[in-house]
Amino acid sequence: MDAAWLALMDAWRHPVLTAGLGALTWLGSLAVLLPLALAAGARRAADGWRGFAFLPAAVLGAAGVAQLLKRVVDRERPDLFPSLVAMPADASFPSAHAMQAAAFVTAWLLWRGAARRPGLVACGAVLVLAVGLSRTYLQVHFLSDVLFGIVAGVAWATLLHALPVWRRA
Repeated sequence: MDAAWLALMDAWRHPVLTAGLGALTWLGSLAVLLPLALAAGARRAADGWRGFAFLPAAVLGAAGVAQLLKRVVDRERPDLFPSLVAMPADASFPSAHAMQAAAFVTAWLLWRGAARRPGLVACGAVLVLAVGLSRTYLQVHFLSDVLFGIVAGVAWATLLHALPVWRRA
């Protein structure tokens, strides 16, 4: 499945797609998501530390779990086709970009009480899937890395949100 997906992504190679997905992939980066989470949290600072800290905790926690899993699993990056960007130095499994994007979107939906609004959920899902697609299109992750990252990111944010510490006294 992984090899067939990467072959399909290689067959779709086009300069416009490469530029677009090369830019889009940054939406799963810690360098983009953490400042965004902090800025969004700052807008909720009036709700106390819980309002401020939840989104950054979801993003940082997902990043930490992803890096721990990368060290434990230590899966090599794909090399079936040439990478379209500089190959990251860390291990392939799981996709931290996919996990961080999924954790951010899930946490934001839960934090804003928007998890029951189908339109917002659909927009969030499209964003997460687009980040995941970009990682495989750019040939830096296997499909299984991305799928696991998405599931783990959703699970992380959901479990974090369920902790009693996030409930108001």
